[in-house]
Amino acid sequence: MPDTGQGRSVPGRDLRPLPGAPPEDEAHIRTPIQKVDIMTRTVTVGLDGSAESRAAADWAAHEAQLRGLPLKLVQVWEPVPAPMAQAPLLGAETQQHWSERIPREAADGIRRRHPGVDVTAEQLTGPPADTLLDAAKDAELLVLGSRGLSGVGGFLVGSVGLSVVAHAELPVVLVRAGEQAADEDETDPASATPPRPVVLGLDARTPADAVIEFAFAEADLRGTGLRVVHGWSLPPYYAYGLGMDAALNDELFREEAAALTEALRPWRQKHPSVEVALEPRVGSAADHLVDASREASLVVIGRRIRRGALGAHIGPVAHGVLHHSIALVAVVSHD
Repeated sequence: MPDTGQGRSVPGRDLRPLPGAPPEDEAHIRTPIQKVDIMTRTVTVGLDGSAESRAAADWAAHEAQLRGLPLKLVQVWEPVPAPMAQAPLLGAETQQHWSERIPREAADGIRRRHPGVDVTAEQLTGPPADTLLDAAKDAELLVLGSRGLSGVGGFLVGSVGLSVVAHAELPVVLVRAGEQAADEDETDPASATPPRPVVLGLDARTPADAVIEFAFAEADLRGTGLRVVHGWSLPPYYAYGLGMDAALNDELFREEAAALTEALRPWRQKHPSVEVALEPRVGSAADHLVDASREASLVVIGRRIRRGALGAHIGPVAHGVLHHSIALVAVVSHD
């Protein structure tokens, strides 16, 4: 019978457990140490070489500086169709050359104008809206340029911008050419002109925490006030021509103001330095917000995230403000 070594020690091997070691039946279930990859939050801006996207990059750099975050410039190259790729001046190599040049030159300019901001640039390939959203998935903010409507206020939001706004689950800011200089001047302590307030569009009956927090934080960063605009409708019997006495009108107004006050209470305590003006108004919220945008540095509105069969879209208030606001617009998604 072979010698199994049982009943005697084996030279060179000590099979006794170390002091403090777990029992043998527990050792195999110990949780392994996992490496945690901590992503750095950024302010991300989409570039396409236009004056509007350059203005967006400047505004985003200023925002990154206020927030103490790095700035990421993203340019998306969408490959040209095969027939165009054969053209010597419009082909794929020419387009890619210019696409690579856009973020590089933009980054160099940002570093000169904003020396305290950490700037990186990326050139990506794919469908513009989807690629931008993927590039900004770990960002705090996504900034896009949008062409202003000629002669009037508002933005001419292209298909890429609308798709990004409709699908983004992070705040998206739309900037027009010429907006950045005015915004920076107003936040300069040496400027004699007080900074324009941030305007928040809020439904007092269904307030969204993410939208309120974003507006308060932006006002706090800029050292300016916050105007909270709430549009509400008259009672149904007004549609039938029935009058309402002044006392009842005042009572309804007080109720709306009280609802606003209650909705904002936690954030006024969190941001005590922000001076808040409540503006409950009868009528269309979009119309009142557009009117308030004439004296605003930024208009903040919400967009409810919809994941149903109808797909993502922006609501009527956001649509109206985007197309008619004089100031920059931040669209903050919420559940």
